[in-house]
Amino acid sequence: MREAGRINAEVRAILREAVRVGVSGLELDELAKREIARRDAVPTFVGYGPGGRPPYPGAICYSVNEELVHGIPNDRRLEDGDIVSIDLGVTYRGWVSDAAFTAAVGDVTEEVQRLLETTERAMWAGIDAARAGAFLGDVSFAIGDAAQGYGIVRDYGGHGVGRQMHEEPHVYNFGRKGTGPRLKPGMVLALEPMLALGAPDTEELDDHWTVRMVDQSLCAHFEETIAVTEGEAEVLTRIDESVAALVGATGQDR
Repeated sequence: MREAGRINAEVRAILREAVRVGVSGLELDELAKREIARRDAVPTFVGYGPGGRPPYPGAICYSVNEELVHGIPNDRRLEDGDIVSIDLGVTYRGWVSDAAFTAAVGDVTEEVQRLLETTERAMWAGIDAARAGAFLGDVSFAIGDAAQGYGIVRDYGGHGVGRQMHEEPHVYNFGRKGTGPRLKPGMVLALEPMLALGAPDTEELDDHWTVRMVDQSLCAHFEETIAVTEGEAEVLTRIDESVAALVGATGQDR
């Protein structure tokens, strides 16, 4: 899983560098597919279709502005002032990694920048709380506590991850300390807070995938795959300075 996470981090770093005014979701998706293939891995999302949904066509989920998650890559070109959430799943030798980020495109308002910063901070608060012996509710509480002042989406949350993209347990982005199962070393979780500037209510569009805010307020989504240890959680998909330096602005790391 470490290798799957490393590949996810590298490709996500390349995608972050590629987010700019004028780029389209289809272009970003092709970039992701190409870079995943270069690393002898597989895009987890392609063909995924649980519960009778149509098979998902993309390597990334591409969700712009009021779209929260699961947006299908299209020819919509990003404009100055947009925000875009990119979710990426990578499978390597049967092991899955799952991670996401929301990026500002060009210049955004201070209000929008605070939304992005708070959502990412809530994710890290959950990661800090995730260690052996803690309760899963401790993680959910930490995420929700750090997200106060924003609409905390309740219809979606984090999850276990391993051989499958979605495994037990479900990880709520709100909760009470001391509740739920205890965390054990070796458990792998994808933590993913989702916050909105407005109400937290969501709706699914007619494509059976794209989820947007009912009031069409702007929203943000961050996610990392982590492994629980006796101490601090190991973040398997983290984009750190060494990954960013390795990838570089062009993404040509090999």
